[in-house]
Amino acid sequence: MSVLRRIAVERLTREAFEPFGDVIDTHGPAPLLINQGRTERFHRLAGIECLGHGARAILSIFRGQPLLPLEIHMMERHPLGSQAFVPMNGGDFLAVVAPPGDFNETEVRAFWARGGQGVNYRPGTWHAPLLPLAADSDYLVVDRAGPGVNCDEVLLNTPIQPVLPEEGS
Repeated sequence: MSVLRRIAVERLTREAFEPFGDVIDTHGPAPLLINQGRTERFHRLAGIECLGHGARAILSIFRGQPLLPLEIHMMERHPLGSQAFVPMNGGDFLAVVAPPGDFNETEVRAFWARGGQGVNYRPGTWHAPLLPLAADSDYLVVDRAGPGVNCDEVLLNTPIQPVLPEEGS
C-alpha cells in the first residue's frame, strides 16, 4: 500500500479560489436584465485567456468518470491559456489545484464544486485531471487551441487523497 497525503476538501467560493482562477456560477453579482427583461445575464463570470500567436478559444465537451480509488498521482498545467469546466448535467466535482510557477506539493488545495458551479483555471495554474463524482459527467470546456506546447505534467512524489467533508458540512 502506498503512502498518501490526505488533504481536506474546501467549499468552493470566489474568494478561496481566486488565486487559481474564477468560479463560474450565478451567486454573487446581480445579473443584468436583457431580452426585454425576460433573461438574466450573469456577465463576465470568467476571463478566457489565449496566449501566443495564432491562439484561439475553443469549446469542447468532456465526459468524465469518477477516479476510484480517489488518489491523485499527477497534476498538469496549461501555460498558454485558461481552461474552464462547466458541468452540463449538474454533477458535483473536485477542483484540486496548486499555484502557478514551480510546482510545490505542499501547496495543493482541493475544492468541492457543487451542482451548478464551474471553474476557470488561470494560465499556468496546476490542477488535477477532471475529477467528477458521478459517472458519465459531461462538461462544457473552454480552452485554447493553437501552436505551442500547452500542457505540462508532473508526477507527485506522494499521491494525494482528497478527504470529502461529512454530509451537511
